[in-house]
Amino acid sequence: MRLDKYLKVSRLMKRRTVANEACDAGRVSVNGKPARASYEVKVGDVIEIAFGQRTMKVQVAAVTEVVTKDKAAELYTIMP
Repeated sequence: MRLDKYLKVSRLMKRRTVANEACDAGRVSVNGKPARASYEVKVGDVIEIAFGQRTMKVQVAAVTEVVTKDKAAELYTIMP
């Protein structure tokens, strides 16, 4: 699954276009490297997202095309 779509499906970002713009601006990195929106997300990848001053780091636990809002948090684990 594409990185921008994963960020939207997992509800880490509200819209896919916002996720795409964040990737283009270099605010999203996967496994320590800046990632493009077209990056193919795999289980075990570590995604780091910069939200202004705050940075969020998550590890991909599952990749699913369709998920309900209640189950979206099960797609990743938050890392310290």
